[in-house]
Amino acid sequence: TDPPLISELADRFGVKDMLTATKDQPFLGSLMVYLGILTITGQDDMDDLELGVPNLVIRRLYVERIRDAILPEYEDRDIVRSAAKTFYASGDVAPLCDFIESRYWKVLDNRDYRWADELAVKMAFLVVLFSDTHYIMDSETAIDKGYADLSLIIRPDKRQYKLLDHLLEFKYLSLKDLKLTSEAIRAMDREEIKALPLVRGELDTANTQLARYRTDLEAAYGGKLRLHTHAVVGVGFERLVWESETGGCPA
Repeated sequence: TDPPLISELADRFGVKDMLTATKDQPFLGSLMVYLGILTITGQDDMDDLELGVPNLVIRRLYVERIRDAILPEYEDRDIVRSAAKTFYASGDVAPLCDFIESRYWKVLDNRDYRWADELAVKMAFLVVLFSDTHYIMDSETAIDKGYADLSLIIRPDKRQYKLLDHLLEFKYLSLKDLKLTSEAIRAMDREEIKALPLVRGELDTANTQLARYRTDLEAAYGGKLRLHTHAVVGVGFERLVWESETGGCPA
């Protein structure tokens, strides 16, 4: 995902400036840097400033704010906690996907479809899986010459617990890509969706990427890693299909 860019930092944030300044990306980006919500992470090849989340505390605040907005009900959060615990310990993606399909995506408006892509799928999983207590969580993890979409690596002081390391790769296809309606895709079971040629192709691509990332991670961590990988394809804001691997064949 491309980082936000601004050409230069604004340095005036008085009351008058807040009321009269144009609230464009440079101003808002500068204000977020001033407040400590973003930080300068580098410069691009056009000398624009790249902005990013400064630390894990701020990242947690972002995720918690999104989760509170999308899942305000206690019952939903309780279901999410249970599904996430199951995933952490067993690698079973089904409860998470069931919840995202039936609850998370249902709160999105039709206008949100214009933002539908792999990032939307990744954000859904990041929100429901976020745990910086037990995991070192990273999005767009640099692995050799590639970038894994989402990684959950057990913290060194938590490896005595019944937890697994996880690596997830996300793909997205629109209903238009598949020439299907919402009603049609909802009526299909997951095996039927996985058998669609475009879906099968995206799963295969994700599995190939994950196999390469697995090799690099296992070389870096040695025998400590208990790695499960998960290729996930979102189909519109309707369905999710996946294949998980523990080192053998996808399941």
